[in-house]
Amino acid sequence: MDCTFCRLIREDGARWVARASQACAFSPLDPLAPGHTLVVPTRHYADVFDTPHDVLAATTALVKRVAWALKTALEASGVNILNASGPGSEQSVPHLHFHVVPRWVDDGISTWPSGRSGHRVVGDPGARLAELLAGGQHQEG
Repeated sequence: MDCTFCRLIREDGARWVARASQACAFSPLDPLAPGHTLVVPTRHYADVFDTPHDVLAATTALVKRVAWALKTALEASGVNILNASGPGSEQSVPHLHFHVVPRWVDDGISTWPSGRSGHRVVGDPGARLAELLAGGQHQEG
């Protein structure tokens, strides 16, 4: 497999912000804002569905640390945390990753979707989710 992020991790070819055993953070080549950071697990997992719980927990813990650092070091007033997982999500690299984008009031960008999905589901989607989750059914990662 020729994964861009795995290659960066293996070859030490990134501008590292943080590195740990289960997750690491680096600056993307084309940032949306100053300080925009990508956080990824150090081992290859395609998406949130494929990632074991402990690795996902370590990765999101690093997301939180990076968000705090952006707020503190760059005086960001907030952050957007973006992830796309699975077909149809517009995931650009098939390696789980989170974009942590610092935001400032009136910074001129929008990371929020501007449209609504045209997909329709029969019945009440929230009720269907609640029923599935209340039954204790879930996919182990």
